[in-house]
Amino acid sequence: MSGLGTRDQILDAAAHVMRTRGFARTTTKEIARAAGYSEATLYKHFQDKSDLFLAVLHERLPSFRPLLADLARDPGRGSLSDNLATTARSAIAFYLEGFPVSASIFSEPELLAAHSAAITRRGAGPHLPMQELARYLRAEQQLGRIRPGADCDAAAALLLGACFQYAFLRSFFQQAPTPAEVEGYAAAITATLMTGLVTTP
Repeated sequence: MSGLGTRDQILDAAAHVMRTRGFARTTTKEIARAAGYSEATLYKHFQDKSDLFLAVLHERLPSFRPLLADLARDPGRGSLSDNLATTARSAIAFYLEGFPVSASIFSEPELLAAHSAAITRRGAGPHLPMQELARYLRAEQQLGRIRPGADCDAAAALLLGACFQYAFLRSFFQQAPTPAEVEGYAAAITATLMTGLVTTP
C-alpha cells in the first residue's frame, strides 16, 4: 500500500491525467478514478478543478516562484549572473512540464475565462513570476549591482519570455532538451541580458 496520504495520491493522479489529456479535457471524475477515490473524497481536499490545477503547478512541477521570492527577499547574495542563470533553468523546467498540462485550456475561450477568474480570486496567475523577478532586479539595482538606467521590468520580460519560447519550441517539436542544452541556453541568454543590465550604453 502506498505511504502517500489521500491528498498526495489525488495530486499525483491529477498531474498524470492533466499531462496526458490536458487541463481542458480532464474531469474531476477521471482524476478521482485514477486516484482510486470517489469525487466526493476529491472535493474534501480541493474546491474544484482549478484548485487542483494550482496545486499541481505549485506542488508537482519544478519549483519556480519560491526561488524568485527567495531572491527578492535577499538581494545581493551570490552573483547576479548566477542568480539569473538559475532562474532561467528553473523557468525552462517549469514551462516544459507545464505546457502539456495547461496548453489545452486555450482551445476553449469560456473555460479559459472561467479558469482565469478562478486563479485571480486565489491570488495566483502567470503574471506573478515576471513581477517577482522584476522586483528582485530592482532590489539589485538599489544595491548598485545593476546600472541605474536599466529597465528591470523589460529585463524580467526578456528573460522569462526567452525561457517560455525555448520551452514552447521544444514542446512543439517534441524535442526534450538535455540538461546540458538547458544549461547552455540559460548561460547564453543570461550573458546577453547582463550586457544590458550592467553596461552603460
